[in-house]
Amino acid sequence: MKGIILAGGRGTRLHPVTRGVSKQLLPVYNKPMVYYPLSILMFAGIREILVISTPEDLPLYQRLLGDGQQWGLRLTYAAQDEPRGLADAFRIGRKFVGGEPVALVLGDNIFYGTGLPETLRRAAKLEVGAVAFAYPVSDPHRHGIVELDASGRVISLVEKPSEPRSHYAVPGMYFYDGKVCDIAASLKPSARGEYEITDLNCVYLARGELRIEMLGRGVAWLDAGTHESLLQASNFVQTVELRQGLMIACPEEVAYRMGFIDGDALAALAEELPSEYTDYLRNILRDHPVRR
Repeated sequence: MKGIILAGGRGTRLHPVTRGVSKQLLPVYNKPMVYYPLSILMFAGIREILVISTPEDLPLYQRLLGDGQQWGLRLTYAAQDEPRGLADAFRIGRKFVGGEPVALVLGDNIFYGTGLPETLRRAAKLEVGAVAFAYPVSDPHRHGIVELDASGRVISLVEKPSEPRSHYAVPGMYFYDGKVCDIAASLKPSARGEYEITDLNCVYLARGELRIEMLGRGVAWLDAGTHESLLQASNFVQTVELRQGLMIACPEEVAYRMGFIDGDALAALAEELPSEYTDYLRNILRDHPVRR
């Protein structure tokens, strides 16, 4: 399976900060925001990843992430010249996807919690259909909402409903089979002129090929797209890391634990990052040796 990180848009809700820098390059506590969705794809076992951003911001992502070889990945890049909706990622990335299964993660979404890597790896085994997730929220009118029956089967999907029929939001993380680019190409723009991910998911729903997995109490989902939510995300990451002594979304550590790189490669990366980050990577090598 391949992966796409959608890190485009103008970040208008974060103006004036994002007038000078891409939203997904802003820090969430001690790491660039884009590290969080990148780590999600890595935990799913995905190593071939396309990063989509604006033409002016792409060089910044390339400078930060490179070609991914340092983490055992293969990163490529593509431009979205105008915000045209989340499903536009599959129109832009059609050649990259090449008819293979693919996961999409939004660049400003942060996930953390018990059992999450196992959930991701299970979803990445998808061969037919689509897998999305449901997460309980207190403000369902602000999200795409999924309605489920008593057996967990999807009844409906509605984008930002005025009268929500459930309190389960669909967060920005999706897994699709190789038909997704053809389906995305067939979509019509919505009333706001965008190719909606909810419309894409509704096609899979109509075919009986959409599966929803619940993200329960042990998982946190944070959308860092506003000043308030960005601060909340940073505070959350800081609290967890200081209490546990473990980093969230450290791609060097994820690559090491997933077997994408070995201890020698991790030690070399530590030498390139002179900071507390270096000390953390050295401690990982010392306290958590990976045996092969």
